Amino acid sequence: MLQINTSKVSRWDQHGREHVVRVQRTGIQRTIMCDTCGWRQGAQFLPWLKAEEHLAEAHQATVDPTESPTSR
Repeated sequence: MLQINTSKVSRWDQHGREHVVRVQRTGIQRTIMCDTCGWRQGAQFLPWLKAEEHLAEAHQATVDPTESPTSR
Protein backbone atom coordinates (compact mmCIF):
# COMPACT_ATOMS: atom_id res chain seq x y z
CA MET A 1 0.00 0.00 0.00
CA LEU A 2 1.28 3.48 -0.96
CA GLN A 3 1.65 5.93 1.91
CA ILE A 4 2.12 9.70 1.56
CA ASN A 5 3.51 11.82 4.40
CA THR A 6 4.21 15.54 4.29
CA SER A 7 6.24 17.69 6.66
CA LYS A 8 7.52 21.23 6.36
CA VAL A 9 10.52 23.39 7.09
CA SER A 10 9.73 27.04 7.92
CA ARG A 11 12.14 29.94 8.14
CA TRP A 12 11.73 33.72 8.24
CA ASP A 13 13.74 36.25 6.27
CA GLN A 14 15.09 39.58 7.54
CA HIS A 15 11.81 41.30 6.55
CA GLY A 16 9.71 39.00 8.71
CA ARG A 17 8.22 37.00 5.82
CA GLU A 18 7.71 33.29 6.34
CA HIS A 19 9.03 30.88 3.70
CA VAL A 20 7.98 27.22 3.70
CA VAL A 21 9.46 24.19 1.99
CA ARG A 22 7.43 21.01 2.18
CA VAL A 23 8.97 17.56 2.20
CA GLN A 24 6.64 14.96 0.75
CA ARG A 25 7.37 11.27 1.16
CA THR A 26 5.80 8.71 -1.14
CA GLY A 27 7.14 5.27 -0.31
CA ILE A 28 10.93 5.68 -0.29
CA GLN A 29 10.94 8.76 -2.55
CA ARG A 30 11.05 12.28 -1.13
CA THR A 31 10.23 15.47 -3.00
CA ILE A 32 11.06 18.95 -1.74
CA MET A 33 8.68 21.75 -2.82
CA CYS A 34 9.02 25.47 -2.05
CA ASP A 35 5.73 27.30 -1.44
CA THR A 36 7.37 30.66 -2.19
CA CYS A 37 8.97 30.11 -5.59
CA GLY A 38 7.70 26.73 -6.77
CA TRP A 39 11.16 25.10 -6.73
CA ARG A 40 11.05 21.31 -6.63
CA GLN A 41 13.71 18.67 -6.20
CA GLY A 42 13.86 14.99 -5.49
CA ALA A 43 15.95 14.07 -2.47
CA GLN A 44 16.67 10.58 -1.27
CA PHE A 45 18.95 11.60 1.62
CA LEU A 46 18.70 14.51 4.07
CA PRO A 47 15.70 16.28 2.49
CA TRP A 48 15.22 18.62 5.46
CA LEU A 49 18.83 19.80 5.25
CA LYS A 50 18.37 20.48 1.52
CA ALA A 51 15.17 22.37 2.32
CA GLU A 52 17.02 24.56 4.84
CA GLU A 53 19.79 25.20 2.31
CA HIS A 54 17.26 26.29 -0.33
CA LEU A 55 15.56 28.67 2.08
CA ALA A 56 18.88 30.24 3.08
CA GLU A 57 20.30 30.54 -0.45
CA ALA A 58 17.21 31.44 -2.49
CA HIS A 59 15.25 33.50 0.04
CA GLN A 60 17.80 34.51 2.72
CA ALA A 61 15.39 32.95 5.20
CA THR A 62 17.45 31.71 8.12
CA VAL A 63 15.44 32.48 11.28
CA ASP A 64 14.14 29.23 12.76
CA PRO A 65 10.72 29.73 14.41
CA THR A 66 11.34 26.87 16.82
CA GLU A 67 14.39 28.53 18.39
CA SER A 68 13.81 31.01 21.15
CA PRO A 69 16.14 34.03 21.28
CA THR A 70 17.39 32.96 24.71
CA SER A 71 18.46 29.50 23.55
CA ARG A 72 21.35 30.87 21.48
